[in-house]
Amino acid sequence: MSFLEALLNHSILQYALLATLFASIANGVIGSFVVIRRLAFISGGIAHSILGGIGLSVWLKSVFGIMWLSPLCGALIAGWLSALALGWIHLNYREREDSVIASIWTIGMALGILFLATSPGPKIELGNYLIGNILWVSSTELWLLAILNVLILAIVVFKYNKLLTLCFDENQAKLQGINTKVLYMLLLLLIATTVVLMMQIVGAILVITMLIVPATMANLFTRSLPVMMLLAILLNIVFCYTGIFTAYTFSLPTGATIALISGIVYVATLLVKRKRLRSRV
Repeated sequence: MSFLEALLNHSILQYALLATLFASIANGVIGSFVVIRRLAFISGGIAHSILGGIGLSVWLKSVFGIMWLSPLCGALIAGWLSALALGWIHLNYREREDSVIASIWTIGMALGILFLATSPGPKIELGNYLIGNILWVSSTELWLLAILNVLILAIVVFKYNKLLTLCFDENQAKLQGINTKVLYMLLLLLIATTVVLMMQIVGAILVITMLIVPATMANLFTRSLPVMMLLAILLNIVFCYTGIFTAYTFSLPTGATIALISGIVYVATLLVKRKRLRSRV
């Protein structure tokens, strides 16, 4: 069956493309803030620590029958807690933040693996959480992803000017009377929520790639933040849809295929731009 035929006949694939669209929009917007503010390392800590929440939710569901606690909810709670913890560390212990972030990163992944491994009953495929499985998205999770996406965009629109000032000139934000610490924490919470959105598509390991690469590529072509966000959204959609099509056609892991395509295009873009700069000189 061709990809188009499968898309027309199977709601699972339709859900997958809708979930990808929602995640790409939020990812392009928040990823631009991450690149400008240089929060890649903290974002990586958040992205990998969410595996602990996934593992705990699966363990609680299988041991105590807490059916409402889905892996997506567990990831969201773990992401928010990690964001608050890492933000507090960044604001209060700057000299040691790298080591602590790495520790939280490692502990979150280790706990997730242990919880998943010790969950009774049929074993959950760990690879689906690590590298993603977009076909796992249910109609309920699709609604949750849509709500989270709208929430992210609403907060960004409402706080856009303050977030812009924080990212480009924190001192100026303080002079304007903006509570930069609270705003910084809010930005990390938005990053955590976006990470959970992308986790469904590319998995916990590769999510940081999709958060950074499209926004970094967009930054190569513009210095306007709104334009950068729009380009990052479009690149996210192109990478994800191309990756899903390629993975379906050649029976490859979807998340890894998306990340690989984005990485190759990014490297090629850098080489072409470097060559043009040399030719001008």
